[in-house]
Amino acid sequence: MAERKLPRGWGKYESKRYSRHYYFNVYTRESQWVHPSRCAPRVPGKGPHEIQCSHLLVKHKCSRRPVSWKQEPITRSREEALCLIKYLRQCIQLGKASFSEMAQKYSDCHSAKTGGYLGIFRRGVMEKAFENSAFSLKVGEISEPVFTKSGIHLILRTA
Repeated sequence: MAERKLPRGWGKYESKRYSRHYYFNVYTRESQWVHPSRCAPRVPGKGPHEIQCSHLLVKHKCSRRPVSWKQEPITRSREEALCLIKYLRQCIQLGKASFSEMAQKYSDCHSAKTGGYLGIFRRGVMEKAFENSAFSLKVGEISEPVFTKSGIHLILRTA
């Protein structure tokens, strides 16, 4: 019989006492005998307490502060900013340039000077959409475009 793939958030282990497999939810730390049919729901407050990220911010004219260290004022539309961020993400994924290089050249945040590096932060520090995306990433993973009042971000989880 073919082995079924485990949904995200579950581990498969062997019970020494009963000599059979059981399934372990890595978020709630609960176990069950039955093969899980769905991804394990993430429990708020579980997971890392602090993470390290870099980001690339593209502002638009409706951003909270539509100015940049390199351009004042910013006149691009939200749609133009989204097209640019998608293009930059694609270039990074294709290996045309590193995340850091793209952030230094295109980011409207002052962190561009350090390749977009934001350092270590805990929950409750960043805007909710940014935080939710950043904490859901695996180390080395780049987010989809993230919309905040500041503009549109790409987030790279570094630790």
